[in-house]
Amino acid sequence: MSNLKRKDAPGGNPPSKSAKNTKEARPSKKDASAQDSKSTKSPNPKPKKPVDAAEKGPVVSLLKDEEPMFPRGGGSVLTPLEQKQIQLEAKADALRDEEFQSSGKALKKKKRKTAALKGDKKDDKTGAMDEDHVKVESLSFKKLVKGSLVLGQVSKINKLDIEVALPNNLVGHVSIVAISEQLTERLKNDAAEKEDENDDDDEESSSEDDVDLESIFAIGQYVRVYVISTMEEGATTKKQRRIELSLRPAEANTGLEKDDVVVNSTVMAAVVSVEDRGFVMDLGISGLNAFLARTELDSTVDEERLQPGSVFLSQVINKGANGKIAQLSLKQDKLGNPKAVPADATTISSYLPGTMADVLVSNTDRRGFAGKVMGHLDVTADLVHSGVGPAGVSLESTYKIGSRVKARIICNFPMAKEPKFGISLLPHITSLQRKRPTKSTDAKKLPTEVLPISSLVEKCTVRHVEGEIGLFVDIGIPGLSGFVHISRVKDGKVESLYETSGPYKVGSEHKGRVVGYNEVDGVFQISFEKSVLDRQYLRLEDVPVGAIVTCDIQKVLIGEKGVSGLILKVNDGITGLVPDLHLSDVQLKNPEKKFREGMKVKARVLSVDLHKRRMLLTLKKTLVNSEASVIKSHEDVSVGMQVPGTIVKIQAAGALIQFFGQLKGYLPVSEMSEAYIRDPSEHFRIGQVVSVHVLDVDPEKRRLVVSCKDPSAFGLDKQNALKALKLGDIVSAKVTQKTEDQVFVELESGLKAILPVGHLTDKSVSKNQFDLKKINVGQTLSNLMVIDKNEKRRAIILTKKPSLVAASKDGTLLTSFEDAKKGNIVAGFVRNITATAVFVQFAGSLNALLPKGRLSAEVQAQPDFGMHKYQSIEVKIVSVIPDLQRIMVSPPEFKEKSDLKTEKAAENKPTDDLSFGAIAEAKITSIKDTQLNVQLIDTQTQGRIDVSQVFDSWDDIADPKDPLDPFHKKQVLKVRIMGVHDAKDHRFLPFSHRSVHSVLELTAKPSDFKAEPLEPLTLDKIKVGESYVAYVNNSTSQFLWVNLSPSVRGRIAAMDASDDLSQLNDLVANFPIGSALKVRVTAVDAANNRLDLSARSSSASDISWSALKQNMVLPGRITKTNERQILVKLSELVSGPVHLPDIADDYDEVNMLKYKKGEIVRVSIMELDQANKRIRLSTRPSRIMSSTLPVKDKEIASVSQLSVGDIVRGFVKNVADKGLFVLLGGKVSALVKISNLSDRFLKEWKDHFQIDQLVKGRVISVDTNTNQVELSLKSSVVEKDYTPPITFNDIKEGQIVTGKVRKVEEFGAFILVDNSANVSGLCHRSQMAEKPVQDATKLYKEGDAVKARVLEIDTQKRRVTFGLKPSLFEDEDTDMDSDDEDQGAALEDSDDEEEDVEMGEDGVELDGSDEDEDEEEEEDDEDEDEEDDDDDSEEEEETRPTKKTKGLGAGKKSEWAADPFANSESESEEQSKDDGDKKKKKKRSKTEIEVDKTAELDVNGPQTSSDYERLLLGQPDSSELWIAYMAFQMQVSELSKAREVAERAIKSINIREEEEKLNVWVAYLNLEVAYANKHSVEEVFKRACQYNDEQKVYERLASIYIQSEKLKAADELFQAMVKKFGAKSPRVWENYAHFLHATRNETDRARALLPEAIKRLGKAHHRDLYSRFGALEFQSPNGEPERGRTVFAGLLHEWPGKGDLWSQLLDLEMGLSGSDADPAAVRDVFERRTKVEGLKQFQAEKWFRRWAAWEKKLDPKGEEKVMAKAKEWVVSFKARKEAKAAAKAAEDAEMEE
Repeated sequence: MSNLKRKDAPGGNPPSKSAKNTKEARPSKKDASAQDSKSTKSPNPKPKKPVDAAEKGPVVSLLKDEEPMFPRGGGSVLTPLEQKQIQLEAKADALRDEEFQSSGKALKKKKRKTAALKGDKKDDKTGAMDEDHVKVESLSFKKLVKGSLVLGQVSKINKLDIEVALPNNLVGHVSIVAISEQLTERLKNDAAEKEDENDDDDEESSSEDDVDLESIFAIGQYVRVYVISTMEEGATTKKQRRIELSLRPAEANTGLEKDDVVVNSTVMAAVVSVEDRGFVMDLGISGLNAFLARTELDSTVDEERLQPGSVFLSQVINKGANGKIAQLSLKQDKLGNPKAVPADATTISSYLPGTMADVLVSNTDRRGFAGKVMGHLDVTADLVHSGVGPAGVSLESTYKIGSRVKARIICNFPMAKEPKFGISLLPHITSLQRKRPTKSTDAKKLPTEVLPISSLVEKCTVRHVEGEIGLFVDIGIPGLSGFVHISRVKDGKVESLYETSGPYKVGSEHKGRVVGYNEVDGVFQISFEKSVLDRQYLRLEDVPVGAIVTCDIQKVLIGEKGVSGLILKVNDGITGLVPDLHLSDVQLKNPEKKFREGMKVKARVLSVDLHKRRMLLTLKKTLVNSEASVIKSHEDVSVGMQVPGTIVKIQAAGALIQFFGQLKGYLPVSEMSEAYIRDPSEHFRIGQVVSVHVLDVDPEKRRLVVSCKDPSAFGLDKQNALKALKLGDIVSAKVTQKTEDQVFVELESGLKAILPVGHLTDKSVSKNQFDLKKINVGQTLSNLMVIDKNEKRRAIILTKKPSLVAASKDGTLLTSFEDAKKGNIVAGFVRNITATAVFVQFAGSLNALLPKGRLSAEVQAQPDFGMHKYQSIEVKIVSVIPDLQRIMVSPPEFKEKSDLKTEKAAENKPTDDLSFGAIAEAKITSIKDTQLNVQLIDTQTQGRIDVSQVFDSWDDIADPKDPLDPFHKKQVLKVRIMGVHDAKDHRFLPFSHRSVHSVLELTAKPSDFKAEPLEPLTLDKIKVGESYVAYVNNSTSQFLWVNLSPSVRGRIAAMDASDDLSQLNDLVANFPIGSALKVRVTAVDAANNRLDLSARSSSASDISWSALKQNMVLPGRITKTNERQILVKLSELVSGPVHLPDIADDYDEVNMLKYKKGEIVRVSIMELDQANKRIRLSTRPSRIMSSTLPVKDKEIASVSQLSVGDIVRGFVKNVADKGLFVLLGGKVSALVKISNLSDRFLKEWKDHFQIDQLVKGRVISVDTNTNQVELSLKSSVVEKDYTPPITFNDIKEGQIVTGKVRKVEEFGAFILVDNSANVSGLCHRSQMAEKPVQDATKLYKEGDAVKARVLEIDTQKRRVTFGLKPSLFEDEDTDMDSDDEDQGAALEDSDDEEEDVEMGEDGVELDGSDEDEDEEEEEDDEDEDEEDDDDDSEEEEETRPTKKTKGLGAGKKSEWAADPFANSESESEEQSKDDGDKKKKKKRSKTEIEVDKTAELDVNGPQTSSDYERLLLGQPDSSELWIAYMAFQMQVSELSKAREVAERAIKSINIREEEEKLNVWVAYLNLEVAYANKHSVEEVFKRACQYNDEQKVYERLASIYIQSEKLKAADELFQAMVKKFGAKSPRVWENYAHFLHATRNETDRARALLPEAIKRLGKAHHRDLYSRFGALEFQSPNGEPERGRTVFAGLLHEWPGKGDLWSQLLDLEMGLSGSDADPAAVRDVFERRTKVEGLKQFQAEKWFRRWAAWEKKLDPKGEEKVMAKAKEWVVSFKARKEAKAAAKAAEDAEMEE
């Protein structure tokens, strides 16, 4: 038989003997099982049709259906003998099929005849029995499918999952998120809380750590699991099988409905909440809840395990009368009662794994038995769970057919055609307990405790043999048995096992080894293989830490620095890592030469991490060969033990030593050697093995201190001497070594000690150092005192401080806590100094705390309080706290406040005769907002009259805003003494607290003079509902704080401050300090000693749901704002939202940013649902102010208000897959389908819309029945003046369009035409530039805006070809002399070209951009590399030829009849010029329209701060508005306020608005330069440079300095600029030169900048620099034009073809005025260019026309001379052209010859 069959689980059916090899006869597993089921269920064995016979004939092999119970790696699937047999039978079956198909009738007769001959009664009976037979199935990996339900036991609990043992040696895993929904929710909440707290822990401290699975589950706990998935991982030869399970009740209770849950049925239940009387449970069953009473908990179940999210297999003990609540129990006597069968079950659905069943036995065989539940539910018990294998039960004698047995269901078979379950008769399963041995001494032990895994079993007796599966053996422990799989019987292959013969027959004995145990089956897995028996370790768990193992090098790990470690193979399946630190005792230079794969090495186990499945080994000989005890925990360590360890970390103060396991110890630097060690890294290295002995160990604190010092050197005599040495003893010692901060000495007894340098004297640090110099090695020091000693570390600290030595001699030295007595003055020294205290040390490490507060003010002001470490100090013990072992001290002269108060009490008693209630006269000395300061006339005593003690009633107050206005200084008032005012705490005190300097609290109320006795108003006399007059004492944005009397304080919420809503938004301004209010008490808060008050009318202050009505207008406070709504609170009980459509009457004005939290607004109630306490509010002005106000966007409360065709606006509510949902108002939303979003095709349409976006659409459908509205946003539907998009048919060849690059490929760019219906085309790379382009992606990117000319249109393929070459647009750019058509000659309107260098009137022009210059310079560089023709082509772009217009031709035809350039144009050029002129006219008219619009602005503008604040809410990014606000503040001389505005602007303006931010910074700088000092300017300037383009900030500040006439500062700044930016920006040089030329009149310095700039900048900038500096000579009032001409002469000699240089020089010459103007120089420029070789015809035409126009202004006759010169030039040009043509023709002719 094959290996696969041998690995079948015990209890599985033997495979059939035949199998079909044809495609028809090889059905799937489903089909096979269906056929089996069908054949067994049919009551009639006779086939009625030939087809039945054909189906019944072949016996389908079950090889693929069966799965080994105890899987282990195997060999081939079938033996050669089996394969041969199957082939022969398959051929025979195929022949029978062919015969049946060819002659069906003959086959039918033949079969009937055969049946008649052979079919006797016995055969009929046998056939019927076979058909009724139910196949006994075992659970296997392949039978597990998604949805399978299985009873299992928790076998292992990990951090993030649990392992569950399943029947037939299967194991599954349950993830932490598959336990229950409640537990998953806990994990999510924990993770969210940690994110909110910004927890920065390591990854190990994840959210799962808060849920400890070990506190929820218990090993051995029974659970019903739901199979989520099964998978095979790994290589094809040895795949790892993994079963993923779920415990969620909704899945584990699959199949159970509400009515299926009956008494004694089992359910998986999750704890929802913990209540007083029990636990609310979740079953995951719709309509059914569950409750577990505390009385139904078993004593073995820890109540702490029942936490939210935990799950349990529970038994239903009762269902409520209504059937909606199931009562559960976890009691073992109920849950594990074999008699607890669900007798009330009406359907088989009540039976799920874990439930007991009453089974009617229907069939038994040697592999199990079958039965039925409720008459028709098939159940089977396999070889293991029937007891045949483990217990040797005889089924036929034990379970008679027809008898009934109690069994527990353990699994289902979802793939079976009819419902079918697996059951177990094993006692520990039926009682739901863990398997135990039956021996009385082991009855309480677990099987693995009696016989651990990996242990050897000397005698295994074969009890039962399954020839194709394995052996069941007796292992010698009563009640426990083992199973040996056929593959584990011996090393090598076993063909078959026999019950009565062979080495493994029944009764034979063998030596075995335990390799596993399954909790559910209760069976040990045993191996007889010799290789397993001889193996040292089977599992990683078996390898003890410290064990010495012989390994094979499996792999050499190579890292960046060479060999980084080794992987060693200990046994099959057990490997370990040797880190590079543990390769050898010495550092290997070439470890790869020493270690090779396959080598055998001897190693020692350092640590084993079972959680990570990792083992660390060492190859260090000192560790491998060490015979010292292995210490792997603090409990293994004892003081004095000597062990080896490895240094893993070296610090300045010591080293960290690694031992075995996770144990580490600390080696202090003082314990590294007997000699002094300054730097441990000089003497030790990481990885070094050191032998240490233990000094100190504390398992509770996880602390271990070791030493390298030789313990033998510290003999018994020294130990006794150390014990005899007492703290405070006076000794002498000999100096052995001296360092900078310590003196090492040796006592007479041979003990070594340390004398710190700080302990040499009582004086300063310098004095200690001076004494240290006088100490020499070998010198004997006397009068030393023992200040500290540590016997464990054998450390002694001495002192030579005279104060401490004297204290020791006097007996006042503190050596223990018990000696500390309050009031004693003791000597000590400073141990440490912190910011808040000084730590004082005495003898024996006894410390005391000296707080900063007990030091004098002078001492506190000094650094470190004027002290230093080891300084001698004398202190007084203030307090001793025995519980905390804490001593508090102070300087001896310090006195406590209580003492001072006692001393001063007698001095502070006043000498006058004033008493409480006395009446006197007082004169007002000053008037404050809330009080009158007075002086008693008779005694000159100071007093105050609170504003609350002046008026008796509200009517007495003339001006509530300023109640004390009627009083004046020196006015005499009659007053009465009512108490004392504490000026420090501003509180009212009784008169008994009066001292000499106390301020009297007085009253001037007329009623108080009559009162006997005088009773000031106090909090306990005030009742809720009473009315008083209150006076504002303080105000915030939330509250007004008021006083009712000097001792009674209250607060008024902003909402309750007034009925006038307009006053509430600015409490500070509208309720000044001291103002009076009529208030009503709403609450008395005695705990906080305050009142809650209201100044509103009683009818308005209490807003409840019952008092609200629709359309009411009320004030409210904004409590929350977001982009969609604002939440307004009307009272403590009522709050509601204001949605976007309810914000304003014009949706364009909706700006949620202008609403701030805490702001008071007026709202109107739009909708009110008192029953559900829902309200919708509105802030529309038409609702809260006046209904006559204009409404642009009307309110839409219902669908009935809409009709088809209406234009409405709304806010996008949702962006869904089918379109947009737009909120129109209230509950009315409209749908915009995707097809109605736009006239253009939007590929990613969702990117064009977002939630809360304002949209405008037309109603196209209204359904009032369903309240559905449909809109269209198409412009063609919505807009009246809609311009349709450009279509393909609108595109014409030669047309110029604008567009955006849609996509770029290497071969070209696809351009989408602007404002088109998705019209796009390709611009090939050959049409992108004049030069060849290899890769278009380097020129353009997606989204670039371009202008293109249509080159070609293919109407059939609907393709458009574009061109982007600059030459294609030459006729589009008209020159400056063709702007005016009205003149007869275009030369008239020659406005000259713009100057290349713009000069500002007020100084240097600093607003230029380097980007444009760089582009020009790059073009120039490219042109320089080209030939002369290319140079001229550049001039084509800059100086286009003037085109002759129709006006020119008609107006002065006779004058220009002989125009030398008349034939140089084409009609197309004329047309393009006309088009260009029309465009320019349109541009001018458009500009005029825009100017007209600006007249609509408010001419007055904002006038107050409030105006600016209101405008800024709508335009927070407007720098112009912010700067105006700053200027407004400066108008009222509020420099600080202006700075505040600037700071706000910087923070408020969006970070993307760089220019806006820069403008504010410039204004800020302007402000500081004008009004502040240099330091503040520099501060602002530095900040501005950090947040903006640094160069721009420098330039703007320079302009500010120039305008402010701070020329020296500007000069310094320019010098800094050229140093900082001079190497990359020519602009800084030009600006500096202009500043020196025009402003400072220092032309020499300006000219000296040019050579320096040439050195710093690249060649690309040289031509431009020369031209700019040359231009300065013309333009500057201090310049020399002749010097400028010289510069340009050099430039034009170098670049004669550069038209821009000629034009610039011409402009400069024409721009000269006064004595510098020279017409001859202008003519010279004109003349010189006409003589330049290579001047093209159209360039010459422009030049001559400009010359003629200039001459005409001076002298009309001059124009004729110019035209004559033009004719001469044309004749000459044609002659040259003809000569070149003739020469070329002649050359060609010669070439042809």
